[in-house]
Amino acid sequence: MNSFLTIKEIKEKLARKEVSVAEVSAFYQERLNQYNPKLNAALEIFDNPELPNDKTVHGTLGGIPCIIKSNISQKDRITNAGSKILQNYKAPYDATVTARIKQAGAVSLGSGNMDEFAMGSSGDFSAYGPTHNPWQQGRVPGGSSSGPAAAVAAGLVPFALGTETGGSVRHPAAYCSLVGMYPTHGHNSRYGVIAFASSTDQVGPLTKTVYDNALVMSALSGFDPLDSTSVQQEAQDYTKELDGKLPTGLKIGIINDGVQTDGLDPQIRTSFNGALEQLKKLGATVKSINLPHFKYGIALYFIISRAEAASNLSRFDGTLYGARSEHMENLLDMYLNTRQEGFGIEVKRRILVGNYVLSAGHQDQYYNKAQLVRAMVRAEFEAAFNDVDLLVSPTTANLPFKIGELVNDPIAMYMNDYYSTANCIIGTPAISIPCGFSQENLPIGFQLLGPRLSEQLLYKVAYAFEQSTDYHLRFPGGFE
Repeated sequence: MNSFLTIKEIKEKLARKEVSVAEVSAFYQERLNQYNPKLNAALEIFDNPELPNDKTVHGTLGGIPCIIKSNISQKDRITNAGSKILQNYKAPYDATVTARIKQAGAVSLGSGNMDEFAMGSSGDFSAYGPTHNPWQQGRVPGGSSSGPAAAVAAGLVPFALGTETGGSVRHPAAYCSLVGMYPTHGHNSRYGVIAFASSTDQVGPLTKTVYDNALVMSALSGFDPLDSTSVQQEAQDYTKELDGKLPTGLKIGIINDGVQTDGLDPQIRTSFNGALEQLKKLGATVKSINLPHFKYGIALYFIISRAEAASNLSRFDGTLYGARSEHMENLLDMYLNTRQEGFGIEVKRRILVGNYVLSAGHQDQYYNKAQLVRAMVRAEFEAAFNDVDLLVSPTTANLPFKIGELVNDPIAMYMNDYYSTANCIIGTPAISIPCGFSQENLPIGFQLLGPRLSEQLLYKVAYAFEQSTDYHLRFPGGFE
């Protein structure tokens, strides 16, 4: 088998009976075992993956291997969220998204490495060591879904599930030349997903192509009564309108306030401008749109996500969940030492900020004001979507940087999410697509952003762009 086959191509081989499900699974298990020591993309590779029965081989994802980020529950498998405090935790049930891809016939081969509790923009902050970018192994693959992205980019699995709170699927997608989708908040169930910031967390697929991404998203879609924020929507087939053409009269708005920033890498600006020209050639009308509050997205994310993280992670104190320190003389020692020993530096940093903005005397000054500005950003985006169908911007401001380069500069690290936080704060979807490579052969991506529940339109436009370029046909060397 070719190491970089898409889901669609593997399904065709299975349908022609050129290979069996067991052979496909064994092929990717071998690749994971061979290359994971170079990438540290998987925290666990299953010796005994759960293969589908004959009835599900022909499902949407029948017989297709994957890995799942380690903050998404897989029944009876270690689900540690990249943290020492959950190092031996075995999930007693499948998350809804895990159950749905299994029902569609997918085969999980392991759990993906990640920044601890999904907190990071690089893949540097896993308690089990950093993930390496297959395109240049001394550089980061983007976070926090670093392991799932690296595994797909290196051809170790055809697809992976990641999670995103402020860019953690799209960011590694851009750094690894993949397609990554952040859906409308509530589109995919969060039941069984270990929470970081509940009002923005979403599960999203990482794939080589737009078609594959739409296929996985179709399997994940549909209302879930176990998630109170789940959108009341029937399951969708997002592949049905992928014909390589843009909708007639499509209008796309360039987020002027984002593209004009001085911090954008010149090589990314060049590739982004090339993508705009390609969209025009395909028939889109492109115009500049001013979103004056767009720049506040990163500040809002900084306040709201930390506040929710401090609340969500307060349960890990040695009493009911996770590890418990052995160094204690009283109850207070147990609380303090468990959290001191169990959490890494980035998690502690975010909990401290979260508790600060929620504390007496500061809640009105920071958290409540952030919620007001959040409403202003939402109103601004809604007004923009009365004028254009979609918005567009680069996915990241910088190229993949060296592992460890920004670990001691958290502000610079946080600014990597500049383009990907505003839509997460208001819960609207966006998709990152490859649009070029730097002179050093590092991947570059751009993103399309749409109004709530516009996933079908995003996939249709992204697919038309992808089919008119060849970026999705290039793969990192050394993993053949």
